[in-house]
Amino acid sequence: MMQEGSIVLFRFPHTDKLPGKLRPALVLRQVPGPHNDWLICMVSTQLSQQIKGLDELITPEDQDFKQSGLKSSSLFRVSRLAVVDQSILLGSIGQISTDRLSRIKTSLSDWIKST
Repeated sequence: MMQEGSIVLFRFPHTDKLPGKLRPALVLRQVPGPHNDWLICMVSTQLSQQIKGLDELITPEDQDFKQSGLKSSSLFRVSRLAVVDQSILLGSIGQISTDRLSRIKTSLSDWIKST
């Protein structure tokens, strides 16, 4: 069963439509309706790409890092989203804290509502 806050493996599509490589993604929320679709965001180790106030950084010093299943400091790229069917999510490697998930959702909501 998929769960919000899970770190899953997924072939994240590139914007040029080339096949993506296997990478972690964060499960944000199930999309309402009859389908088993989920909103996910990309996870990246390219820390220089961080958009301050939007992306969330996780490091080995953070309390929830070990349970995340990530191997090194990473960004939750809130501006890199996809809605996907659960069947293409290749399994969970870990979980982030509910506090971190809440911050990420708030950042996303604030960004969408900003003018």
